[in-house]
Amino acid sequence: MTIKLGVPSKGRLMDKTFDWFARRGVTLTRTGSDREYAGAVAGIDGVALVLLSAGEIPRELAAGRIHLGVTGTDLVQDKLPLWEQQVEPVVEMGFGHADLVLAVPTAWVDVDLTDDLDAVAAMFRARHGFRLRIATKYHRLVREFLRDAGVADYALVDSQGATEGTVANETAEAIADITSSGETLSANHLKVLSDGLILASQATLWRSRVAPLADADRSTLFDLIERLH
Repeated sequence: MTIKLGVPSKGRLMDKTFDWFARRGVTLTRTGSDREYAGAVAGIDGVALVLLSAGEIPRELAAGRIHLGVTGTDLVQDKLPLWEQQVEPVVEMGFGHADLVLAVPTAWVDVDLTDDLDAVAAMFRARHGFRLRIATKYHRLVREFLRDAGVADYALVDSQGATEGTVANETAEAIADITSSGETLSANHLKVLSDGLILASQATLWRSRVAPLADADRSTLFDLIERLH
C-alpha cells in the first residue's frame, strides 16, 4: 500500500499547500493538464498525491480512503459531526485564515450581541408571522452556536452562492458566513456581532483515524509527519 495525501486541486489553496510542503523538503507537483487530477510526490518514498476539492477532503479522510489531507477547520467541523473520532489535526499551516461569523444589517443599531438577536428574533416572528431567516452554508456549526448562545426563534436558509447578498435580496435577515477581511460584509452593509465569532478557521493538515495502515505504511506516515512539524 501507499500513504495517500489529499490536497486541494486548484487555486491559491493548492499553490500555498505546495509551497508549504516544499519548504519542508517534500515536493508536490501536478502532472498532466489542468483538467487532470493527477500529481506526484518527491522527497519521500511511499506517498501518493490525491488532488481533490477542499470540500471533498473531510469526507475522504472520514471514509479512510486517504491517510492525510489538507483542508480548512471549518469544512472538517461542519461536514463531520463526529470529527474528533474520525480525524485529528496534525499541524496548522498558517494560511487560508478565515472566520465563520454571524452578521446582521448595520442598520440594526441596537443589535450588537447574540442576546440582542434573540430578542429581535422573537419580535420579528410576532410581527411578520414567520421566523427570522439566517442564510448560511454551515448549518451544523451555526445551529450548535446559536443553541449554545440561547437563540431559538430563527430559521436557517441554505445559501450556496453569494451569502452576503441574501439580506439585500430580502431572502434572509441575517447571515453566517466565512470572512477574512470583513470588506465584503461592509460593502453589503452588514456587521459582525461582538460575540458572533463561530469558528476561527485556517488550512490544516489532518490525519485520518480510520484509514488502514500496514506496518510499512505506518513507518512512512510517521516519518512524513515528523518532517512536516
